[in-house]
Amino acid sequence: MKHSPGTTGRVEGDLLVEEGTIRTRKQIAVDFLQLVVSGQIEDAYRKFVDMSGKHHNPFFSQGFDALKRAMIQNQANFPAKRIEVKTVIQERDYVVIHSHLTFNAGETGMIVIHMFRFAGKRITEFWDCGQEIPADSPNVDGAFWFRTPGVSPKTRSTRQEQAGE
Repeated sequence: MKHSPGTTGRVEGDLLVEEGTIRTRKQIAVDFLQLVVSGQIEDAYRKFVDMSGKHHNPFFSQGFDALKRAMIQNQANFPAKRIEVKTVIQERDYVVIHSHLTFNAGETGMIVIHMFRFAGKRITEFWDCGQEIPADSPNVDGAFWFRTPGVSPKTRSTRQEQAGE
């Protein structure tokens, strides 16, 4: 068991214990993204980011302050943005999230991979990359859908709509 510098919780293996609650780094990474996408960017950074850490997005200046300002501007430009987490993987201090990001309702959106490195329960390093999903993709398996034999993506979409998914 070790204490995480600058926090009130402690780290026990891959679990983070704080004030009687247990959270994993996976949960923290997902919570961070959901707060950012919902416009609660200041809160996300205050709760989860070590501001002395670094990001690797080549479009913005170094430092988490620059990335946070870019996220705030992006939220102002795209207030209807949504994220749907598809897969979360953790290995040691790293968490990788595979998700579907849309900026406006009705668009196909993007495949996004976010990778986080943690020190204790704080995000200390961050990478992100994305790929636009073409509306007329020739790939019938889709960007996210895992094939079920005998079920086409169009059939699955219709079933999801009928089920309210």
